Amino acid sequence: MHVGLLYSRIRRDEKLLLNELRDRGHEVTKIDVRKEQFDLTEPPEPFDGLDVVVDRCLATSRSIYITRFLQSYGIPVVNSHETADICADKAKNSLALADAGVPTPNTKVAFTVDSAMEIVEEFGYPCVLKPVVGSWGRLMAKIDSESAAEAILEHKSTLGNYEHKVFYIQEFVEKPGRDIRVLATDGEPVAAMVRSSDHWLTNAAKGASVEEFELDDRAKELVKQASDAVGGGLLGVDLMEAGDDYTVHEVNHTVEFKALNDAVEADVPATVVDWLEAKVDGEQSLAEVSA
Repeated sequence: MHVGLLYSRIRRDEKLLLNELRDRGHEVTKIDVRKEQFDLTEPPEPFDGLDVVVDRCLATSRSIYITRFLQSYGIPVVNSHETADICADKAKNSLALADAGVPTPNTKVAFTVDSAMEIVEEFGYPCVLKPVVGSWGRLMAKIDSESAAEAILEHKSTLGNYEHKVFYIQEFVEKPGRDIRVLATDGEPVAAMVRSSDHWLTNAAKGASVEEFELDDRAKELVKQASDAVGGGLLGVDLMEAGDDYTVHEVNHTVEFKALNDAVEADVPATVVDWLEAKVDGEQSLAEVSA
């Protein structure tokens, strides 16, 4: 199997994948997306002969555009452009989950400060304001008062990027000081962990402590439904415990898994490569039948 790995920086997550692929004797081509130029009809030379491309771009814009180019070239890519496009935008993500009947926090979107304030007052305090594009818990705000809401919304409205003019507001979910990250391949859980913190944000990137979590049947069901809702692939599904059920607040398409690999007994990169091998074998068999 010849695998292309898209990157702009090789982190520990990418090293884990690269080591597993090379240990199995697979050929790997690392492709620094910052150095490539994409033609409308012909792929750049580094993409010649690849069986599959794994998108590990840090920048959302690069991920969305490059996966679309690869789709046009007919080169298999993990994850697909459709999945990347949905997962990269929190509003599209929430819509996909809701359309599929997956329980997700009550969410509303507005485009002016006045309309956003009406949503905040409807939800009550606290509620949560998130950027539609972003990761690692950055630029998220728990709004505890009217004065805080007015200040934060006004500040966002003056930022340059048009995405900051999209006010994505969610109800605040009372979770037990933790949330659950599940790494899944086409809806099949690879491993899961809880991320715990005294802070309302429980991202591992924000310093939350992590430990392995055993999924029950309901959680597994929701992971599969959430994965299908965004098109499947190698995904991070984030759940929160809400009363006697779960709510899925996000699905991530270029998911980090180094903290998960440290927290669980499962060999995460090995399981991911197992899935990649099966995926490529299946596509090659289908191509042979079609021929």
